[in-house]
Amino acid sequence: MLSNSSKYALKAVLFLALHANENNKMMVKDISERINVPKAYIAKLLQELSKRRILSSTKGPKGGFYINEANKNQPIMKIIDIIDGKKRIESCALSLEDCNEHIPCPLHALINPSRSKMIALLESKTINDLAMDLKLNKAFLPV
Repeated sequence: MLSNSSKYALKAVLFLALHANENNKMMVKDISERINVPKAYIAKLLQELSKRRILSSTKGPKGGFYINEANKNQPIMKIIDIIDGKKRIESCALSLEDCNEHIPCPLHALINPSRSKMIALLESKTINDLAMDLKLNKAFLPV
C-alpha cells in the first residue's frame, strides 16, 4: 500500500521529530546514515517535504532539516499524499482501474472497509502523535 518513498519519508520525518529542532538541525548525510536510505534519494524526499511545509530547513553552515511545532501537527496522511498521492493508497488491491463501489473487484468488499479505517487513522494521527509513541516506547524505529 505504501511505496518505498513514502516509507522512507515517514522514517525520516519521525527521525527528525525525535532528534532535530530549530537549535539542532540535521544534514541529509546524517539522516541518510541513521535511517539507512541512500543520500540522494532521501535528499529529494526531504526537499519536497520541506517545500510543502511538512518539515523545515535552513541553508548555510548551520543549516539542515528539522521539525518545528507547526510541523509536528501535520497529519501522517499528508506525508503519504505528498509522496505517493492518495490514489496509490486508495487504489484497487488487484490494480483494476474500473474497480469501485458500483463495479467492485473480488477483493473490494474485503479490503475497502479496512482501507477506509486506515486512511481515517492516518488523517487523524499527527507526526507528534507517532513521535510521542516512540518517546514512550510504545513503538520503535531502529535508528
